[in-house]
Amino acid sequence: MRRNIITAILYTLVTTIIFGVAYPLLVTGAAQLLFKDKANGQLITENGTVVGSHLLGQSFSAPTYFHSRPSAAGNGYDAANSSGSNYAPTNQKLIDRVKGDAAAANADHPGTDVPVDLVTASGSGLDPDITPAAAEYQVARVAKERHISESAVHDLVAKHTQARQFGVLGEPRVNVLELNLDLDHTAPLVAAK
Repeated sequence: MRRNIITAILYTLVTTIIFGVAYPLLVTGAAQLLFKDKANGQLITENGTVVGSHLLGQSFSAPTYFHSRPSAAGNGYDAANSSGSNYAPTNQKLIDRVKGDAAAANADHPGTDVPVDLVTASGSGLDPDITPAAAEYQVARVAKERHISESAVHDLVAKHTQARQFGVLGEPRVNVLELNLDLDHTAPLVAAK
């Protein structure tokens, strides 16, 4: 009996060291060596300051910026609270929120259909991308607010439109943070005097 207890304790210690310490250190080291950017969350920096991640959405509400998908994660884009609303399509709270978001988005384009991703949250609530149609829908507002041509804004959207991975996986998409950062570089906002 005593021998079995000692064997069990030794196996527990050895496997804890191998699988709880050595293996995670090995995998972390390999990731840092081979895929440093991806292993560190694909952070985006501006002037030495982290402004976001390529992988996580952020809220943009100013009319001078492209807006992201709505987020149901906590107070919005809260990675610690990642989830969708889990409301059924017939839930009155969801219907009211979508109608309100559609009315707000439709203010710039009366009588036109709002792209669905501008009024519905993603499953994680952290989606950094919108469809090219959702970006194009916002071009007129952004161009007007930035005092630049719609053509220049269309060019930025086209520049940031990513195709399907390997030509078949996923859908075409536009990373909102990257587009807005490029917009700031191309047509900086002038502070009011």
